Amino acid sequence: MTQHLKFYINGQWVDPVTPRTRAVINPATENPLYDISIGSAADVDLAVTAARAAFESFSQTLREERVALLTRVVEVYKTRAKDLGAAISDEMGAPLAFAEKFQVGAGLGHILATLEVLKNYAFEEQVGSATVVREAIGVVGMITPWNWPMNQMTCKVAPALAAGCTMILKPSEFTPSSALIFAEILHEAGVPKGVFNLVNGLGQDVGAAMSAHPGIDMISFTGSTRAGIDVAQKAATTVKRVSQELGGKSPNVILDDADFPKAVAAGVGSVFMNSGQSCNAPTRMLVPQSRMDEVIAIAKAVADKTRAGDPRAADTTIGPVVNATQWDKIQVLINKGIAEGAMLVAGGPGRPDGTDKGFYVRPTIFANCNNDMVIAREEVFGPVLTILGYQDEDEAVRIANDTPYGLAGYVFGGSLEHAGKVARRIRAGNVNLNGVPNERTAPFGGYKQSGNGREWGRFGFEEYLETKAIAGLVAK
Repeated sequence: MTQHLKFYINGQWVDPVTPRTRAVINPATENPLYDISIGSAADVDLAVTAARAAFESFSQTLREERVALLTRVVEVYKTRAKDLGAAISDEMGAPLAFAEKFQVGAGLGHILATLEVLKNYAFEEQVGSATVVREAIGVVGMITPWNWPMNQMTCKVAPALAAGCTMILKPSEFTPSSALIFAEILHEAGVPKGVFNLVNGLGQDVGAAMSAHPGIDMISFTGSTRAGIDVAQKAATTVKRVSQELGGKSPNVILDDADFPKAVAAGVGSVFMNSGQSCNAPTRMLVPQSRMDEVIAIAKAVADKTRAGDPRAADTTIGPVVNATQWDKIQVLINKGIAEGAMLVAGGPGRPDGTDKGFYVRPTIFANCNNDMVIAREEVFGPVLTILGYQDEDEAVRIANDTPYGLAGYVFGGSLEHAGKVARRIRAGNVNLNGVPNERTAPFGGYKQSGNGREWGRFGFEEYLETKAIAGLVAK
């Protein structure tokens, strides 16, 4: 068994200050993959010291130097794509083909998008008699989740590098090896020592130390709303910037004039994708009450064709969820839905037929739900869809917005104009119309308890910049 016991600090692979290990479990087999070291506040201190020292020079690099650096990162990233896909599949259970194409592909897309932003971004502008300068915010602490590892790492690391920031990354303890490969990529690409640092560990140890550290100027966090609140509270003591992408319970409003076979099937497929482990999954499907039976039939047909199984098998649609804790939570919520009186259309408690180990969840659909049910309000983070009926569009919008979250929304209508009118009324940071995917150069982030920052493209890049006004200076 290959072990992964070192951290990447100041351009070197180093041992933790205090040796402590944790096993990483393959969710498909429930067997250990390898051990990782678990860091402490002392390791964070070393990483911050390295990052602060590197910031002095890296923040002053020319745009052209950072363009060349990101270009090299892209080149090396492509050579390690297979390694990244295999690591993600093993650690969080995504089907291998999905991990290679979508999980790894998302990371490459973010680096490329950031590179284009950097090439053309106006770092200075004249405002009256002042020059307004946008410069790197400083040392950034990054805490990333396990559900889309490369997506979340690259949409933080790439803009931070582009802005001239230095950083410390704490990846999820459940999916650490893709992050370690990413550190190797950055090293090979020639990222200067101290600019990028990686410390593995637990949220209550490494994450907490980063959040409160006076030497860190910004925290970028992706994870649960509960954890995000804790990060913000600890960060408040040093008044650092906090950018967060948190949970969601996104509505999918299917209007009466939509193409129902296409819209319903697409909605169900989006929920089941990545085993339901996407914060922006459209897990509340809102449909005209008069067409509920039609919707149920279409949705059930999709569920019946969805195969949960071995991530390395060619006919697998979805793999397991990431760990036993998540599996147990999902089972509790499925049983809660049954107890609340929701109609179980497909799936249900327990593992799918043919599996006796692994954290596999049956693709599950509840219908004839109301928005007061626990399964309609709590983020399940598994392949579980809740279908709710509405009487008219005003009620659909009211139900869609009746949630503490506001990360994403989805609308299907007979025309983009019709869908767009409803989309403008949904209180969410992202709304997708008629199946159009997210635009990677547009902002991604949420309203309400779904977060308070933006990622992706120019909007994500600007999170890593501080604004300075210099009166009397003429802009270049």
